[in-house]
Order: sequence, then C-alpha cells, then structure tokens
Amino acid sequence: MKPAVVVFPGSNCDRDLAVAIAAVGGRKPAMVWHADSELPDGTDLIALPGGFSYGDYLRSGAMAARSPVMRAVVEAAGRGVPVLGVCNGFQVLTEAGLLPGALMRNAGLDFVCRDVALTVENAQSAFTSRYAAGETIRIPVAHHDGNYNADADTLDRLEGQGRVAFRYVGQVNGSARDIAGVLNDAGNVLGMMPHPERKIESAHGGDDGRRLFEGLLELVGA
Repeated sequence: MKPAVVVFPGSNCDRDLAVAIAAVGGRKPAMVWHADSELPDGTDLIALPGGFSYGDYLRSGAMAARSPVMRAVVEAAGRGVPVLGVCNGFQVLTEAGLLPGALMRNAGLDFVCRDVALTVENAQSAFTSRYAAGETIRIPVAHHDGNYNADADTLDRLEGQGRVAFRYVGQVNGSARDIAGVLNDAGNVLGMMPHPERKIESAHGGDDGRRLFEGLLELVGA
C-alpha cells in the first residue's frame, strides 16, 4: 500500500487525514505538495483533505483544481486508483471534473460544525463496503460551502446509478436531495462533505468513520 495525501496552500485537515490513514492502514502516507507534477511511484490511494485551499478565493476548490498535481490525480483516477476527497477535497473533485455538480454556500449562510447523522445509500463501493445499506452513522461536518447541487437530470442519473454514497438525515446545509457524498461512474472516486477521519476511534466519540478507511485500505492492500 502506497497512499498519498495532497496538500494545497490553505489545507488544514491534511494531517488529520494522514493520521487516520496511518492508524487504520499501518503506513504513513506521502504528503504531496500541490506544485508537484507527479505522484510518488506506485501510489495506490489518493486523498484530498479538507481546509480552505487558496483561501477559497474565486470559488471553493477552483484554484486548487488547477494545481499541477491535479493532472496526475486525474490521470490516476482514470486508471482506477481510488481517490477520496473530504470537504474541500470534495469541492476540488467537482471543480476538476472528476465528480459532477458543484458545492455552494450553505442555505443558511452559516458555517456548520457538528456531528450529523447520515444514511448509507450505497454499500457496494470500496469506500462503503464495511457499512450496511440503509445504516445510519454519525460523522462530523465542518463547512461553509457544503451545499451540493446539480441539475435535475444529473441528480436523477446519480440516484439511478447508485452513485449517491451518503445522504444527510434531515436538513444540514440545503444540499439537493440532502446528498452528502457522491461517487464517480467507475466507483473509484468519492467526494463527501463530512469528515470520516475525525471519527476513527472511541476518543473521538465514535468510530463510524473508521470503517470507510478499513474497507478502502483492505481493497488497496489486496
């Protein structure tokens, strides 16, 4: 297993993500700077962390999506390498065209930071295989621009293809159809607003996030 965490100017959850991957998978990920043009040889898991890349100027994730390293990330995703984008990482994935839709300001225009309930909508992906379909889990959110939106046809396609991975239980930020996590059509790219890396052990108040990393890292290790 050779995981990598991409770090952008303004990332502030990169260490949390790296610690979670190392704690669950037993191997410290490479920390890849946004200006690098290549990923380390043999990288088999890529994670884009939360934070405020480039200060969220222009549009959240828009500038980071055009960083040199993202060309390598897009190429790796095309080869089937698993890519996880959390919070700002989700925004970067949509801006880079790896996921459809866009993340907008929360409906209430407030920063939302609390544990939220999610339902697992798809338990068949590498990211969700350790959950049961329809299961309710609790994961923290911390975002200001977490309102996922897409046109009606795209939303219908996501629903019909089983690409909605997680859904909020109740209104959290105004996201269309309460979508909290989206998969690409190949199932190897996941963007999610909640932070699974903040719920991997009992000291965090629960370990519902740990199972996401367990399933993903088990696949990569195999």
